[in-house]
Amino acid sequence: MTTPGVIEFNDVSAPGKLKSNEILLKIQRIGVCGTDIHVYQGKHPFTPYPVVQGHEYSAVVEAVGENVTAVKPGMKATARPQLVCGECRPCRRGDYHICDKLKVQGFQAPGCAQDLFVVPEDRIVAFPDSMTYEQGALIEPVAVGAHSTSRASNLKDKNVVVCGAGPIGNLVAQFIRARGAKKILITDLSDFRLNIAQKCGIEYTSNAGNESLDVASKRVFGDEGFDVAFEAVGTEATMDAAIQNIQKGGEIVVLGVFSERSRIDMSVVGDRELIIIGTLMYKHKDYEEAVEMIVKGKIITGPLVTKHFPFEQYLDAYKFIEEQGDKTMKVMIDL
Repeated sequence: MTTPGVIEFNDVSAPGKLKSNEILLKIQRIGVCGTDIHVYQGKHPFTPYPVVQGHEYSAVVEAVGENVTAVKPGMKATARPQLVCGECRPCRRGDYHICDKLKVQGFQAPGCAQDLFVVPEDRIVAFPDSMTYEQGALIEPVAVGAHSTSRASNLKDKNVVVCGAGPIGNLVAQFIRARGAKKILITDLSDFRLNIAQKCGIEYTSNAGNESLDVASKRVFGDEGFDVAFEAVGTEATMDAAIQNIQKGGEIVVLGVFSERSRIDMSVVGDRELIIIGTLMYKHKDYEEAVEMIVKGKIITGPLVTKHFPFEQYLDAYKFIEEQGDKTMKVMIDL
């Protein structure tokens, strides 16, 4: 992408000789993320142009460096897109996903929208042949669900609300179910997305345009209310709804990307002793758990994929997402 809305295709030389710890991947599927659309629209504040996009992907291993043991040629794999310094305080304490100098491939570094892609062994994640390449390209967003739900202190037997039924909100809700929640309510303004949530096994839904969170909570949870909320929209309105309606002592995990500074009613946060928790991306173990949950069938992926486009129609995929709006979930690019 040379500038917002403009994509160039180029023939380039294949990568040279691999370093001893490197792996050559042949990309098979690329998932289009909402953040990719922000780059396409010129609304991502931390992405310079030109940039090779793509960070959600599946691949087949083409070749490996002489010291690589994690994968072999012919295996299916993906890899984390995080480039980290390894030296800052977050990295030294093991929180490399919030590295002070974090760069993400597809945004601040070249991404996977290319036939051949080289990654180091420490970021590779293999997945079994029983998984499709489509499922493999969903490991990255599933890992977001794995990590964000691990940020809450405990979800077992809890009543939980998820604000936002897009791909991330959907996968978060599915992970909440896998972690043993009592009841889950997912809200959105799109009936299309709420219907997809039900196809993925999330029983309780609410259209926030027709029903307030207060009313929906009483309908689903009764007098018990809800103990934990996940904000996966990134708007002041959804954040405020969670704060105003959650049980005292409740936890609110914030996933949504806020394009504008949000005002928070801190008097309610203090008076009700609420806990607000931030979450960003994932760690390696979250990728591994994502694979495990998909293999076990605890995370349902089929209904999430709306449409496939060939690699040469990358721009058409973006236009489709823009035109369809909330009537689309995950779009795949096929190589």
